[in-house]
Amino acid sequence: MDKKLLDILVCPVTKTPLEYNKETNELFARASGLAYPVRDDIPVLLENEARELTPEERDAK
Repeated sequence: MDKKLLDILVCPVTKTPLEYNKETNELFARASGLAYPVRDDIPVLLENEARELTPEERDAK
């Protein structure tokens, strides 16, 4: 994930910063509890495409 892109992207639900998880290839929004997929290096920031974070994922740093 491009660092410059990550710096400007925010969660579409909460407008909070996103964190990239390289292992799952997702952008996490802890405030909303959602993980957005990244497909072909393109973030899919649609709420209906996101999955809910597990309690462990929400608390992890």
